[in-house]
This record gives sequence, structure tokens and C-alpha cells, in this order.
Amino acid sequence: MTKAQNFITLTYLIETAGSPERLAAKIASDQSTGTFVPLPGETEELKNRVAARVVGLRALPPVAKPSFPTHEAGPFNRAEADIAFPFDAIGTDLSALMTIVIGGVYSIKGFTGIRVVDMKLPPEFGTAWPGPQFGVAGSRRLTGVQGRPVIGTIIKPALGLRPHETAALVSDVIDADVDFVKDDEKLMSPSYSPLEERVKAIMPMILEREQKTGKKVMYAWGISATDPDEMMRHHDLVLNAGGNCAVININSIGFGAMAFLRKRSGLVLHAHRNGWDILTRHPGLGMDFRVWQQFWRLLGVDQFQINGIRVKYWEPDESFVASFKAISTPLFSPQDCPLPVAGSGQWGGQAAETYARTGKTVDLMYLCGGGIVSHPGGAGAGVKAVRQAWEAAVQGIPIEAYAREHPELAQSIAKFADGKDA
Repeated sequence: MTKAQNFITLTYLIETAGSPERLAAKIASDQSTGTFVPLPGETEELKNRVAARVVGLRALPPVAKPSFPTHEAGPFNRAEADIAFPFDAIGTDLSALMTIVIGGVYSIKGFTGIRVVDMKLPPEFGTAWPGPQFGVAGSRRLTGVQGRPVIGTIIKPALGLRPHETAALVSDVIDADVDFVKDDEKLMSPSYSPLEERVKAIMPMILEREQKTGKKVMYAWGISATDPDEMMRHHDLVLNAGGNCAVININSIGFGAMAFLRKRSGLVLHAHRNGWDILTRHPGLGMDFRVWQQFWRLLGVDQFQINGIRVKYWEPDESFVASFKAISTPLFSPQDCPLPVAGSGQWGGQAAETYARTGKTVDLMYLCGGGIVSHPGGAGAGVKAVRQAWEAAVQGIPIEAYAREHPELAQSIAKFADGKDA
């Protein structure tokens, strides 16, 4: 296949009071050649080289209410349109890709709703961008965890902990053999807990325990910053102190800063997707996660937070399952899959359903905030309880039955089963 025959294919969910066929053709025209009217000097050869084309259209049941406010009367017609963009017109630049195939479509007249629901990229993207440096295999190697989920917890800024107080909490969970600890996405370098002071207070404990046990707890430090140079200074501070992971607020820093960081990084990059929800929450607008996540995987995130089962936020379980499938499916090779991270209101009570609905895999991180640190027996007991819940899930034992011989799990059920405290 030559480049001239190579295409980037997007699938759009179209909603309109008019003709979906006409609007699909308008997307193809507006986002490539720009007009239905031939321009002076335009040739068929030129147009065929750069013009997008509709290659599939599937009618869907109409809806009575529009996604966008409109004075037009319903019903509103819906369809899925596959539109192929010539690779030569876009290339492998991700900002060009976002601008041409996604960014401009929302401004086109005539839609009462439009959502980008799928994207298929040619193999050139797999060689143009680095992808994960560590991914699933590297995360397992660095944590020393095999055959079960990586169990992690979060240091919440709502606690208002100063560096030495944070260190005391971290000491408790690493003594309980936790695998992973992360700064909350809102905890970067506030005045009450500067990043440098947290590193000085916590890294010596992690290194000392590694020397004694051979296991190094992975700590993801909040290094995000608007200025890429400042972010790299944060990165270097962590790396030089012996750290191996950083939490990155990907939506906040953007594509360019992520590319800058990945080229120079020696840390596992744990992606937090805060801000993502505004792009997807309305079912008739925005885009699906399976589209958006491809950009960040190409840029090189190693671990990707995707919420979980029975979360404390808006996202339904089905969305988590679809997100898990999306990042667990190779784009171009198995090595480009980041480690899925299940979080948001998690405790051991969701382990069995998480295991069942993700295809009975343990290739994930199970991240609990209150589900560990708010355990009535302390954070250490919280770690044990979550691990016990996963043991029960994998063995197919009901959690209540397993708890009869595991007091930490029994305490966890008594505390969190109503879903209010995790």
C-alpha cells in the first residue's frame, strides 16, 4: 500500500433534523478540501489526493429530543458515518490530526449532535511516536508484582498533610507491603507540602525498605507544571532521589508538554485524565474514550487511570469496561498498551466484579484512597484487606465467606459495604 492509498478513518455519530448523508459529506468536504464549490486552479488530481470521503453510513433509530438546543422540530435523524482522510493530507503530527479530524467538526452547521466514536490510524503512527516506555511489563518489573493486580493508594490533599505527616502515612502502608503510592492529581507542589520537601521526607523510607526487603514501593510524584522546563526540574528531582514514577495531569499539560517530557523521561508516567469528562459526558456530543486515549498512548503514557466499578462519580460501569478494553487492545503492538488503573471510590468490595468484567485478568492496578487509608484498623490493614478481596475474587470465593478467616477484610466490609466512606 502506498501512502497515497493510506487513510485515517474516523467514525462520527451524527444527529440532525435534516439529512445525515448530506452532513456526512459536509464533514468530509469542510475538513479537507473546504468547500463544495471548485476553486480556481483546483484539479481532480489535487482533490483526490487531499479530499476526505465518506466510506460508510449506517442509519440509527431517530430520537425525539436533540443534543444541541434547536428550534427545529423532531424527530432527529441519527447515523454513524465512516470518513476516510488521506494520510498525505495530515501526516503523523498529532496536533494536525486533532485539528483536522476532530477539532473542526463541532463548528459545522446543521447538527443537533455530533460525537467522534472511533478512529483507526495507519501503521505510520506507530513508528512516528514512542508509545509507553514501561507499560504493563515495566510496571510489573519495577513493583515486583506478578500474578495479581498492583495494589495502590493515594495521598489526598484534602488531608492537608505536611511532608513529615505524609511520610508517617506512607510508612504505614509500605510496612503493610503496598505496591504503589501516588500523590493525588491535585497535589503537586503546594506551599504546605512542596514537592522537594515531600521527596526528602519519603524517598529515604522507600529506599531503606528496598534495601531490607528487596522490594521497592513505586511512588508516583505529582510533577505536572505548565512550563515544560519546570516539569523537567521536578522530574529530575524525583529521578535523582531514586524515584521511579510520576503522576501527570495529561489534559492540563497538553500534547506538546507530554511529548517534551516523554523524550527525556526516566520515570514511569502515570496518566490522570482529570478534565476528560467535559469531552465525553454528554452521549450525543464530544468523543468516546477509545478515540481520545489513542493520542496519549502514542505520546507515551505508561499507566492510565480509567475509574472503576461503582465509582463515586458520574461514569457508569459500562463506560469503565469499555475504557479498560480500549487501553488493553494493542494499537500496533502489545507493547503499546499502558497498565489500566481502576480507581475512584474503590475498596475490596468491587474486586470480584472488576475481575469478572475485565475478562478475568489481573493485569491492572487497583487504586484505593479511602478504601485503604480510612480502614478502621489503619492504612496497613486497609492494604491487607484489598489484597484479601482480590485473593477471594480470583479463587471464586464470595467475599463474605473469605472474610470469616480474614479480619482485615471483615472490618473493611463493615466499614465500606454501604458505599459511603470509600
